Amino acid sequence: MSFQTYLRTNTSLADEDIDLICSVAMSRSLHRNELLLQQGQICRHKIFVVDGLLRNYGIAEDGSEHILQFSPQHTWTLDVESYDRQTPSQYNIAAVERSEVLLWTKADFDVLLSDIPAFKMLSQQLISHNIYNSRQRLLTALSATPEEKYEDFVRNFPDLLSRLPLHMIASYLGISLKTLTRIRHAQIHR
Repeated sequence: MSFQTYLRTNTSLADEDIDLICSVAMSRSLHRNELLLQQGQICRHKIFVVDGLLRNYGIAEDGSEHILQFSPQHTWTLDVESYDRQTPSQYNIAAVERSEVLLWTKADFDVLLSDIPAFKMLSQQLISHNIYNSRQRLLTALSATPEEKYEDFVRNFPDLLSRLPLHMIASYLGISLKTLTRIRHAQIHR
């Protein structure tokens, strides 16, 4: 199983700990565009993407979609505020393509964190990494030109370019589809 390989590669967990972590996970298959979390619901699970690609997004009052994050295979995702506080989510999590995920309830995950120190250490490392990435993304969103935003996306997510429709990339970058098309066209002709 690829999740077990992920744990063996990224932690020093004993086999019995890996077996325990896997034993409380629920497996779920998602169709393209299927919602895993809908705005207004409480985020009740930690989510690991075994295969596929998810997106976390909000919808503005005008109906436009603002993508906060893409989660490709072998990454974790959730709406952290809704999960931690057990309050209704302001965001949606949906499959961009057919995806396989593992889910842990908050109660089960909290027990795993308290019982398995190496798993707690992995969780803390992931939180630190996400904070760093979020800060970098915020700085880029606030200060970079549309061209720089796109170059940053290409540099950080080269494998996602062929998997995402252009409107989703534009939404993630906070630019119009027209601007993204112009940038891509200019790069091709350089």
